[in-house]
Amino acid sequence: MTLIDQISEDIKKAMKSGDGTAVSVLRMVKSSIKNREIEKGDLPGDDEVRAILASFVKRSKESVEQFTKAERFDLVEKEKAEQSVVLQYLPRQLGEDQIRDIVREAISETGSSGPGDMGKVMKTVMAKLKGKADGKLVNRLVKEMLEV
Repeated sequence: MTLIDQISEDIKKAMKSGDGTAVSVLRMVKSSIKNREIEKGDLPGDDEVRAILASFVKRSKESVEQFTKAERFDLVEKEKAEQSVVLQYLPRQLGEDQIRDIVREAISETGSSGPGDMGKVMKTVMAKLKGKADGKLVNRLVKEMLEV
């Protein structure tokens, strides 16, 4: 079953169970998938769907930060609830230590030695992670490890 099929099935289940948050979020996701389909002219694959889902999570995390700064805790809770719906379709996120190990491997593979090689390392690391880590975190860790 593709992710698109799974999302469609889960929308039906959420409607039957009366889970308004899940219905709303999954319909937004499905709409974004449809928009991508219209842009490209064909149905997006699971990797593209994961990229769409990851962008939802990224936006949601940014919103949580902004709402927290503004002390709008009601909206923080709403965003976190929506985020949890989307996260169930993404691979489990790796911890900082696991990411550091992958960055170390990439640095040795590419023969990188300084901040000027950041692009090569990032490209290698992000190819290995494929949505299993936040890009900001990876960027920070690569910077730290190349400057040492």
